[in-house]
Amino acid sequence: MSLATKYNPEAVEAKWYQYWMEHKFFSSQVDHNKESYTIVIPPPNVTGVLHMGHMLNNTIQDVLVRKARMEGKNACWVPGTDHASIATEAKVVAMLKERDIDKKSLSREEFLKYAWEWKEKYGGIILEQLKKLGASCDWDRTKFTMDPDLSDAVISVFVDLYNKGKIYRGIRMVNWDPQGKTALSDDEVIMKEIQSKLYYIKYKIEDSEDFLTIATTRPETIMADVAICINPNDPRFTHLKGKKAIIPLINRAIPIIEDEYVDMEFGTGCLKVTPAHDVNDYELGIKHKLEVIDILNDNGTLNEKAQILIGEDRFIARKKIGKMLDEVGQLEKIEDYKSNVGHSERTDAVVEPKLSLQWFLKMEEITKPALSSVMEDIIQLHPPKFKNMYRSWMENVRDWCISRQLWWGHQIPAFYLPNGEFVVAKTKEEALALANEKFMTSYTMADLRQDEDVLDTWFSSWLWPISVFDTDVFTTGKPNEDLKYYYPTNDLVTAPEILFFWVARMIIAGYEYMGELPFRNVYLTGIVRDKLGRKMSKSLGNSPDPLELITNYGADGVRTGMLFSSPAGNDLPFDEKLVEQGRNFSNKIWNAFRLVKGWEIDENSSGNENTATIHWFENRFNEALSEIEEHFQKFRISDALMTTYKLVWDDFCSWYLEMIKPAYQQPIDRATYEKTIVFFEDILKILHPFMPFLTEELWHQIKERSANEALIVAAWPKAKAFDTKPIAEANQVFEVVSQIRNIRSSKGISPKEVFALTVNTQKPELYSSFEAVLKKLANLSELNFGEKVENATSFVVKADECFIPMGEQIDVEKEKENLLKELEYTKGFLNSVVKKLSNERFVAGAPAAVVENEKKKQADAEAKINTLEEALAKLG
Repeated sequence: MSLATKYNPEAVEAKWYQYWMEHKFFSSQVDHNKESYTIVIPPPNVTGVLHMGHMLNNTIQDVLVRKARMEGKNACWVPGTDHASIATEAKVVAMLKERDIDKKSLSREEFLKYAWEWKEKYGGIILEQLKKLGASCDWDRTKFTMDPDLSDAVISVFVDLYNKGKIYRGIRMVNWDPQGKTALSDDEVIMKEIQSKLYYIKYKIEDSEDFLTIATTRPETIMADVAICINPNDPRFTHLKGKKAIIPLINRAIPIIEDEYVDMEFGTGCLKVTPAHDVNDYELGIKHKLEVIDILNDNGTLNEKAQILIGEDRFIARKKIGKMLDEVGQLEKIEDYKSNVGHSERTDAVVEPKLSLQWFLKMEEITKPALSSVMEDIIQLHPPKFKNMYRSWMENVRDWCISRQLWWGHQIPAFYLPNGEFVVAKTKEEALALANEKFMTSYTMADLRQDEDVLDTWFSSWLWPISVFDTDVFTTGKPNEDLKYYYPTNDLVTAPEILFFWVARMIIAGYEYMGELPFRNVYLTGIVRDKLGRKMSKSLGNSPDPLELITNYGADGVRTGMLFSSPAGNDLPFDEKLVEQGRNFSNKIWNAFRLVKGWEIDENSSGNENTATIHWFENRFNEALSEIEEHFQKFRISDALMTTYKLVWDDFCSWYLEMIKPAYQQPIDRATYEKTIVFFEDILKILHPFMPFLTEELWHQIKERSANEALIVAAWPKAKAFDTKPIAEANQVFEVVSQIRNIRSSKGISPKEVFALTVNTQKPELYSSFEAVLKKLANLSELNFGEKVENATSFVVKADECFIPMGEQIDVEKEKENLLKELEYTKGFLNSVVKKLSNERFVAGAPAAVVENEKKKQADAEAKINTLEEALAKLG
């Protein structure tokens, strides 16, 4: 195969993705001779297109899957999409509006036809885009949360949990979207800090001329007030105990109650209690057995119970109430006030706390196994700092509102009867039989009316790790072969913001229906932010088009760029320079291979001069591989990439290839060449999970290979024992070379001018073994050993003093200045090491190898200080 002078990602990516697909490398079937490795994709919404968060999340998943595949495991990455009730319904309504069709004019069945039409047209876009990234999903296993079998599973679970007494129907406080006219789960509510007003309203005390002032941000809800609450320990209001206050404008008397819940320091130290329109007031109302008055319609307008401003929007009513209060002298003042207000994720409407008749899942008991499994590290969160957040959520869990006032989704299998009762069953036929048996009647199908609501989207996706393999298990209780083999899955990669809303619920479902965890590790990514620290979004216009980035920089460049600075759980400050660095890395590897492949081979040369170099790189590779394995084990994916990057760019390209490179137009010996190809193959293997396209291309450029020899299924290298001595010695030689290059640069001396090097050392054999390398890389005419050289510039590496004769060019004062600077820096470095070693907690808690390394740093620094001081003394 001919090698192009320049790497062309576009041609390479299309070619190899097609090749992998044609040869079914992504496909996974049950094979009991192999260990399974399973990841289920966090199913993106069918409304979605690829954004930067998807890029990061799916790159990490692909890295894990590709590495597992190379380790000989039966890797299975299940893709799919989520029906996303609220988001998709909004998209369909918008599409209908463009066609001048009002949703209200359609029947449910007619609307659903349009919804499926939209889903078939747009629903698979994001999965196709993931292929551009290189995602090695088993596309034959693609699932959709409203596939017939998955839908059947969701309904089965609802019926099962209802029959177990874990699902009930009742009036509770929910998050209400007045624009979407549906309940929302907590995760669908986005808190935003907004500038609002604090209204100080004067309530008249009944049978008195006194007033009580209360501060509120919601004057439009005063008509729903049912009490005034004071703190029993507040001396300012002792005289009001047992009395009543009059609501302004509607003149209704309400009791003054006492509760320590009231913060005496906030506002005026007392509050109005409005149970229908505030979550905390609702709890207070239950405690004190207060009336509930709901003055808002589902669309956020005032209803008849408000008595005034009926039909007005809540925000228009707010302004009018403020003006009306002022006119009657019951508005003391208005202050500017910043507050966190919930907004609907989909419509951006301000969310209204609302009492509503909904379906709920009891959470107190069902969550216990899911809490203990994470707290006891049976399921491990990476990073573990999120355990506290998880515990806080799970210990304070509320019953889950699982109903949504929508048409797109899984319709709740509850059927209402003429007698006012209802039955729950999988089908209408089963419901009819159940109703007639239960109530000893003879209802017909026409007498049954199914609940109009659909289930919360999470009520289907919480079954995902199970339902993608087996949908019958929820009714039979007997897992099929796929589920037995692939469940529990291994790793889940997702975002911290859905740790409770999706991850915890999958764990709950796993223990409820499988009796065990659904995955062993949860890798929590950070949020991709712009350079200003803002979350990337369409509205801000600060999010680059991922496909455009792939076009400009190549998929491998984008993948590595995303991972260069994305440690688990920490936000990624994205900069396009990162993917530019990724592209440059691709080019570096490409050019390194072109260099190697361009060498001619001399069959008669022994290559003995490269023995030390080859020995060094073998040890360095195994050292790096051990570090990479440790990073993977601890889910430090970004660190694993950086270790690989440094090994390839610095050790292999910048040092190893330069050390063995033959002189211009000269051949290389066969032994060195073949060893270099082996090194290159090992490098391609550890690079493959991060950079699959480039590496597969070069793998086949090395030599022709059959499909079963493709890199995607090549064996992952096994880390061997390594000797740190040649690594340390080589690093010392590299530092000498770098110092000599710096001398040339600082003094304006041509790289072509030959130097003689004299080293004052106790280990001359170290330099002798690398003499050929030193002469080549530092352009030396000779290597000598001695204690002092006249008219020479000197520098210190470790405890060794090195001299380069300069003749008349030597500037003694400048040499002193340089040595003093280095001495000052080394003393500072020594102090930091000594401080660390003086810390008893560090010495007791750090691994022995780490402590030993710090002690070695101390000894090296002390030796270097002695040498520098001696060098200064020689200069006088």
